[in-house]
Amino acid sequence: MKVDFYQLSRDPADKVVPLLARNTLKAGERLLVVSADDELTGKISARLWVGAESFLAHGLSGGPHDARQPILLADVPQPANGARFVIMADGVWQEAALGFERAFLLFDSSTIDDARATWRALDGREGIERRYWRQDDAGKWEQAA
Repeated sequence: MKVDFYQLSRDPADKVVPLLARNTLKAGERLLVVSADDELTGKISARLWVGAESFLAHGLSGGPHDARQPILLADVPQPANGARFVIMADGVWQEAALGFERAFLLFDSSTIDDARATWRALDGREGIERRYWRQDDAGKWEQAA
């Protein structure tokens, strides 16, 4: 499985999630976006509806049509929509993410220590490929060493 660490130094999570969501859908995958922060979930939902290219259909978990949602927003990593990709948008790693094909951990300065601890904890675990991404001053994402 791939675990991508995204350091949010320029753009907030609610701006980065739509980019990752769009790329996930283009790859033919479904997505679960996890955040225990209701305010952040609301911001992400709003951004998904008003994307630059077009809106990204999604739903909040617990609804009657969870299984049909291409993007599902939830507070726990349980893919009721059958997602194989998960974004931990609130910077909190959850071991259940290891059950997905690909996981994205978005973290900022307030959760950087936890992200570092997660990076170290995943080091050397069989079948896990870790990658670290950061934004340059122009907003472009680049893989860092």
